[in-house]
Amino acid sequence: MNQAKHRGNEPKFNINSSSEHPFIKRFADITIADIPLVGGKNASLGEMVRELTGKGVKVPDGFAITADAFRHFIHEARLDEHIRTTLADLDTHDTANLSQRGHAVRQAIRSATLPDDLQQLIADAYRQLQGDSSVPLDVAVRSSATAEDLPDASFAGQQETYLNVQGVAALLDTCKRCFASLFTDRAISYRVDKGFDHFKVALSIGVQRMVRSDLACAGVMFTVDTETGFRDAVLISASYGLGENVVQGSVTPDEYVVFKTTLKSGHRPILQKTVGSKEFKLVYDVGGGKMVKNIPVPPGDRARFSLTDDEVLELARWGCIVARPAGPNGLGVGQGREHRRAVHRASVTGDRTVSKESRRAGVLSIGPT
Repeated sequence: MNQAKHRGNEPKFNINSSSEHPFIKRFADITIADIPLVGGKNASLGEMVRELTGKGVKVPDGFAITADAFRHFIHEARLDEHIRTTLADLDTHDTANLSQRGHAVRQAIRSATLPDDLQQLIADAYRQLQGDSSVPLDVAVRSSATAEDLPDASFAGQQETYLNVQGVAALLDTCKRCFASLFTDRAISYRVDKGFDHFKVALSIGVQRMVRSDLACAGVMFTVDTETGFRDAVLISASYGLGENVVQGSVTPDEYVVFKTTLKSGHRPILQKTVGSKEFKLVYDVGGGKMVKNIPVPPGDRARFSLTDDEVLELARWGCIVARPAGPNGLGVGQGREHRRAVHRASVTGDRTVSKESRRAGVLSIGPT
């Protein structure tokens, strides 16, 4: 497959003075050892950028706003004592009271002002990621919880993700919304019931370039059969639009199974393909009041597979590359199109993506979901 071009010239992302700042780390500077600082999701993205870019796997670039930045914000806005007082003696079984207190904490965080130095650092990093383009860059803004002293804690799915965030003002507001999501009712209840101090957990944020998979398709890929433990199969689920619907189980996606062993020897071993109903797709809300919205998928598109066989095989090969250093894992699959150039590109939010050009040029991108 030929590779389609990414938007614009995409200059090398360099954050300059921010690169050494404890509040901002570009993905290329992040390793798995940085989990306490940037959380597991951002640490995985950093490993992907560093280890896979040179192997032909395209990972959308970006940067992390660190847990230290979160603590700086909470301290400078004098929110720490307010949060402690609001959540003191909370009975999580009193759901009405939990909801009331949780809302009060989140509202306080969203209403606070980010410190000037942090605002400037985030704005500078965003503008450098945008490059010379006069059009605001659309980014995904994803929460990545950290818990340095709580290795057995699991915070998956408790915090928020925002897609198609454009411009500095929108990014700063979305960062506060992500910080506030550390105190959703579910997250508060989990920590209280597990006996965790709320301030033992912090939040990092990943800011990552988006690819227009809303104009094509996206999904999830696993490099091991999650039901049987069979390690020689790659499982891919894909549906039209951005990948959140597949990740959340909101649609019935297309499904593909590829046999790793003969794939590595040059064969085309797609063992099984199943067409999903793909009832609706998540797209950019262009000209609307939301960042993204769901729309129905036309009947003709629902009856077709969202990926070609070549794209399925390319994704499976990438899955094998990703799994070699890290072991079997789950990947996000995405396919996008640059509408001004009629180029389909793949992008992922935490895992994997494939793309094609109007006529079949492929580009792959990956990142954590």
